[in-house]
Amino acid sequence: MNYVLETAPPIEVHDLTVVYHHLPVLWDVDVSFPQGKLIAVVGPNGAGKSTLIKAIMGLIPLASGYVRFYGKASPKAAYNVAYVPQRGSVDWDFPTTCYDVVLMGRYGHLSLFGRPRRRDRQIAMEALEKVGMAAYANRQISQLSGGQQQRVFLARALAQQTSVYLMDEPFAGVDAATERTIISLLQDLRGNGATVVAVHHDLQTVPEYFDEVLLLNLRAVAYGPVSEVFTAENLQKTYGGRLPMLTEVAERLRQKEWRGREDDDV
Repeated sequence: MNYVLETAPPIEVHDLTVVYHHLPVLWDVDVSFPQGKLIAVVGPNGAGKSTLIKAIMGLIPLASGYVRFYGKASPKAAYNVAYVPQRGSVDWDFPTTCYDVVLMGRYGHLSLFGRPRRRDRQIAMEALEKVGMAAYANRQISQLSGGQQQRVFLARALAQQTSVYLMDEPFAGVDAATERTIISLLQDLRGNGATVVAVHHDLQTVPEYFDEVLLLNLRAVAYGPVSEVFTAENLQKTYGGRLPMLTEVAERLRQKEWRGREDDDV
């Protein structure tokens, strides 16, 4: 599925401020996410990463600023934006099957009071197959492991067949095989022109997985291509001190750039 390019950016955040109990948790965030990119949101604990995703989705009120999707104010009015929440925020004891969870991703395509059609059910099963969970279609979600639960919620997002995906820590608590499956699917989405914004904690895999990165600590510290923005200096500004892995991360970036130049010379 290839997505039609629009003149306005998929997501535009302007002067966004969010306040909890009279204290700002996000302050004057300005960022515009382009079409067809994998984008990481990186920062320390309490930096407002999850809050940013929820604010973009309209799940929490804004103190000021606005969010636009392709130039329109509402994700529902503009495009069907897919959202993968943190696993910890989901009631996994809710009595429903994997298949039913994924089928929920098709509801935005139905008319008012409409029932899922054969095509909707087919798309839901195809999404489960893509994440390797078709055999668990009738399994209660409470009976799944953490990695399996994450795959199911990714399948629900895939079933929406949209052009914008917002993911809150999609790799948290999953095994290596699930992580490889997830990043492969996200790369496929990017290849079809979708925009994927994901909160991410593993600094060492940012250069490998993502095209662009937003460094966030209550404010937007820096945003742009990983090769330009994801530097030891910017990471120090973001995390407020020198992290032990900063030197290693910087070295991985240099090695990636060196391999890229070597490939160009071939």
